[in-house]
Amino acid sequence: MKQMPPRCELAPEPTTLEMVFQFNKLNPPKFERGVNPLKYEEWKRKMENLFEILECPTRFKVALTTYQFEGEAEYWWETVKPRGGEDPMTWERLTELLEHKYCPRDVQRMMEEKFLGLKQGRMTAMEHAAKFNELGRFALHQINTEERKMDHFEQGLRGDIKSLIAGHTFSNFQEMY
Repeated sequence: MKQMPPRCELAPEPTTLEMVFQFNKLNPPKFERGVNPLKYEEWKRKMENLFEILECPTRFKVALTTYQFEGEAEYWWETVKPRGGEDPMTWERLTELLEHKYCPRDVQRMMEEKFLGLKQGRMTAMEHAAKFNELGRFALHQINTEERKMDHFEQGLRGDIKSLIAGHTFSNFQEMY
């Protein structure tokens, strides 16, 4: 008689308390500031990374996110969170509200313009690349291919650096710096 391999059972979905415990073990960042798109984007990226690591079910994301609010952000949440009888807040709706509040479209445009005008100046090539990456997330449509990314980066380099790389063929952005 052929023996069957052991059956792989799915683990039960965690309870809210278990999820909060696991989440807190990863030391999630607090969020309290007003309109500062770089800080907001950094906080959002860290939260999304934590959710990915935890394989966090969507139903916990709103509670875990709002648990990290402090100060002004906590006061804001009190004004927008659903009241009794209203539909629960979805993750998609919360992220939409957060984007509107902490990274409004006019601020995103301003950051995109800052990116488009980025010049190396006195920065090293590595510092310029770091600033390019930091601001580039506000202009992803401008650098949506490796070629466009490399072209835009090269345009911001100082003349002496451009001369050094002239004639070199790079296969990707990372090779340029």
